[in-house]
Amino acid sequence: MPLLLAPISTCAPPPRPRLRRLSPPPPMVAVLPAPAPPPRPVTLLPIPTPPPLNTDAFDWLDLFAFLNSPADSYQIPHPPPPLADDAAVEEELAIILEREKDRERARRADHRRLRQRQVKAETEAWARAAEEYRQLEREMLDRHLAPQLPYVKSLFLGWFEPLRDAVARDQDVQRRKRVKHVYAKYLLLLPAEKVAVIVMHKMMGLLMSSKDGCGSVRVVQAAHSIGEAVEREYKVQAFFQKTRRKTRSKTDSENDPALNKEQAKCRKLVKSLVRRRKLTEAQKLVQQEIELEEWGTEAQVKLGTRLIELLLDSAFVQSPADQTPDSSPDFRPAFKHVLRKPIVENGRLKKKHFVIECDPLVHEGFESTARHVEIPYLPMLVPPTKWKGYDKGGHLFLPSYVMRTHGVKDQKEAIKSVPRKQLRKVFEALDILGGTKWRVNRRVHDVVETIWSRGGGIAGLVDKGNIPLPEQPETEDPDEIQKWKWSVKKTKKANRELHAERCDTELKLSVARKMREEDGFYYPHNLDFRGRAYPMHPHLSHLGSDLCRGVLEYAEGRPLGKSGLRWLKIHLANKYGGGIEKLSHESKLAFVEDHLPDIFDSASNPVDGNCWWINAEDPFQCLAACMDLSKALESPSPHDAVSHLPIHQDGSCNGLQHYAALGRDYMGAAAVNLVPGEKPADIYSEIAARVLDVVREDSMKDPATDPSVSLAKVLVDEVDRKLVKQTVMTSVYGVTFIGARQQIMKRLQEKGHITDDKLLYDVSCYATRVTLDALGQMFQSARAIMAWLGDCAKMIASKNQPVRWTSPVGLPVVQPYKKYKNYMIRTSLQCLALRREGDAIATQRQKAAFPPNFVHSLDSSHMMMTAITCKEAGLHFAGVHDSFWVHACDVDKMNQILREQFVELYSMPILENVGRVSNIISDSRVSSLPSTGEF
Repeated sequence: MPLLLAPISTCAPPPRPRLRRLSPPPPMVAVLPAPAPPPRPVTLLPIPTPPPLNTDAFDWLDLFAFLNSPADSYQIPHPPPPLADDAAVEEELAIILEREKDRERARRADHRRLRQRQVKAETEAWARAAEEYRQLEREMLDRHLAPQLPYVKSLFLGWFEPLRDAVARDQDVQRRKRVKHVYAKYLLLLPAEKVAVIVMHKMMGLLMSSKDGCGSVRVVQAAHSIGEAVEREYKVQAFFQKTRRKTRSKTDSENDPALNKEQAKCRKLVKSLVRRRKLTEAQKLVQQEIELEEWGTEAQVKLGTRLIELLLDSAFVQSPADQTPDSSPDFRPAFKHVLRKPIVENGRLKKKHFVIECDPLVHEGFESTARHVEIPYLPMLVPPTKWKGYDKGGHLFLPSYVMRTHGVKDQKEAIKSVPRKQLRKVFEALDILGGTKWRVNRRVHDVVETIWSRGGGIAGLVDKGNIPLPEQPETEDPDEIQKWKWSVKKTKKANRELHAERCDTELKLSVARKMREEDGFYYPHNLDFRGRAYPMHPHLSHLGSDLCRGVLEYAEGRPLGKSGLRWLKIHLANKYGGGIEKLSHESKLAFVEDHLPDIFDSASNPVDGNCWWINAEDPFQCLAACMDLSKALESPSPHDAVSHLPIHQDGSCNGLQHYAALGRDYMGAAAVNLVPGEKPADIYSEIAARVLDVVREDSMKDPATDPSVSLAKVLVDEVDRKLVKQTVMTSVYGVTFIGARQQIMKRLQEKGHITDDKLLYDVSCYATRVTLDALGQMFQSARAIMAWLGDCAKMIASKNQPVRWTSPVGLPVVQPYKKYKNYMIRTSLQCLALRREGDAIATQRQKAAFPPNFVHSLDSSHMMMTAITCKEAGLHFAGVHDSFWVHACDVDKMNQILREQFVELYSMPILENVGRVSNIISDSRVSSLPSTGEF
């Protein structure tokens, strides 16, 4: 360091602002060693004396830099001249600052208001419904007239009072009993009116979502669901009751100084946590004293069956038909307890079992019921609480769990046992997905409601009408009669499926109606055991169908920009489909330009215009894109138009992409777009082409020597991309021959060209065999890795250990496949068979499920890594497994990020880690790793 020429005490530092560096002048004079005699004289330059120092703003780093820099390398600036009108400037700045403060205060007030609404939505849903029924009852008594209500809501009103009274009577009986029923202590935890509302709404919700469309649900399923709902409501209310009890007991504690001091300390800590917005910790602190134990499945089922029994005795319907003034009213039970005989479904024999079946009068009203059924898990009005543990995060007060373990102890213990630091990336990714703000796209929602009010049946919406039953033939031919009976049975089954679809559509639209006027809402996410993320709301979410995705959009918009306008057009072409999605980007842009008149017409007159958008593969998403693009192109500056539409970037047969990367398989990578090309590769079309070649070749063989010739001749005109797509997608996820055959049979049924059931079955079997053979030939590396993973799983399971691994983002995964034991419990309604997890491992299932589950954990890891990096880059990210969504202006940036994260993922020794863990767990050595390529 150069020698200083003056003591520090004489060198006052320059005043602020910071010094500016100029071009380097000759060096400041310093004492330098002379290279050789005679010594050179040292010239001292005068150092300017700075003005007096304001010590409050003193910066020693400036002083150090000033004293150790060459001469004149720093220029001490003179203070700027005073402004002409300082007072006016200061006043303007004060006004701006006050406006910002007002905006911030308004934002905080709005957030508090939304938070209060969210807390009420989570904690008072059933109480509000009970109060509504009480109010309706009072109106009936006052007016001596039944209110004008929707049909099913009038049923609820008729059932509410008898069921409430029945529950209250049972509660009184159980209180007086010396030896109580097992369910008694749980039945007494909530008011009778709240229990009645839970039972009615949960039962109707289960019957509406029944897969068979018959309006029936298994007793054990209904009992468990109702018992679980009562437990959840009790735990939510227990928190508030505990805080109220603490307030009431304050007076009692005044005589106990030690207790008073401890409670004061606890209250102070809770208030501090709330003030610092550490609400999860505050809730945990209070709940520690509540000591709520898990009820368990057996207790839930016993309570649920008793409540179902009370509902059966309390709920009735009255038939309006065949009634005369003199006849007595035709009252009959709204629900029946029925034994179902063994049936064959999806090739499997279902054992006889008891169900709760609703009366046809109740069943007919299902399609208009959804808007009146209480849905407690609506999207959140405020951002979800950040995940910090297994049960710490998500909703504010509703019980939320980071993983859907479905009662599997091994998985629950695994995720609880790992340190929080290991799960940091998992929690962060879930917080990012849950923190994305959505809103209802009102223009698209209006179109959906208009079409639905007109009967549906277009744009992918289910038809509101049933298929007419075939008329009985005027013949006594037994074969014709048998065909007619089969056709009637198939038509009834189809109508039941249509009914279930209509109920599902009503539930989705019900949520859209409730959230339509909100500025924005959020979907808390959690995981399945493999690490795949799902929104916790079950009905309307971006994970759902084209209808759901079409009526949802980002609440926060961003200007399109030049690249965003281009990506919006590409997105529109992708959603139109019909083969357009397989073209190059330039061809997609040309397609959009050629159809601009149709796009403008679709946006401005979507229902009564040319309706070009209805022919799209994803019609409502295509309509949303038409509206967004039309708005941008009609604006003065399209690049500056603000877009709320999420643009999708989907993986190309994502499972095969992961296998190609694991095996460094160049041929497989090129087939699934891991290698750049002029236009996107289409693996489905390539497999379809191979299948068609084999079928054509078989159709030309000699029928006498090859029995498949006749099947090939029938199939040759049916082979296309759609026929094989689902089977190709699921092949890497362990689809069986039977599963693939069912997929292909369904596609052939949709075409409607093969009407004979036996021929349809035989052709499906033949097509499945050819498709799976074509897949095996094309992806030999993937098959080898799948076989090796299966061998690892078999070796581990042979030691009676479940297959477990840690995903690349640190999530512990345990396969939940064990042999279950059935045990009987006696309830007030019937004896029920429950399943209990045993100790023995289901070896074959562990082996078959490991390859697809392992790949799912890899694609979820890639999504989480991409989500975190996108958030760091300032992007609004949403993801659905292998489909990544951002604003149009951010697609290029996200494409770069997701490729970088994919490379980073497969820079890890993934297969090597699996082999090492398998050796440790099984205490033996698995076969060597599969050979890899040079990709």
